[in-house]
Amino acid sequence: MFHQIKLANGSILNCAAKQCEMKIPIVLLIALSGIASGGWLTNFEQAQKTARENHQLILLNFSGSDWCLPCIKMKKEIYESDSFKKYAENNLVLVNADFPRKKNAVSKEQVKLNETLADLYNKEGKFPLSILMTEDGKILKQWEGCPNASPEEFVSQLTKIINGNQ
Repeated sequence: MFHQIKLANGSILNCAAKQCEMKIPIVLLIALSGIASGGWLTNFEQAQKTARENHQLILLNFSGSDWCLPCIKMKKEIYESDSFKKYAENNLVLVNADFPRKKNAVSKEQVKLNETLADLYNKEGKFPLSILMTEDGKILKQWEGCPNASPEEFVSQLTKIINGNQ
């Protein structure tokens, strides 16, 4: 017997009865924690708290995951690269504010959180837009569009900024 569970982001989880019993607590934990895929948070306040606790900077990324080709390229070529993931794991708190065009791709609550972030940091609606900032929201560097850099070069830019901020 299979069950379908509709998640807050609109996706459907299909599983057998026994699997559902095991997956539901994990899915709920992930949904409630504000964690997107790949270690990216979706809750900016949670990211600020984590950044304060760990003395790290925040990298906020504005994306259109299902329509913005430069966003998709940046995610695939830079953010999903081993060198970036390894660096970010120990040095950054990652936040993704996604603005997909598909209805129900993100919850209504998440849309409100993302719109609030855009009002503060992306008033012109640029995509992709990546912003390196302190835990208090002080902007240190912005990248408009997909950087013309390899993942290693992007990490090198981040390293120089972070080392200069300490």
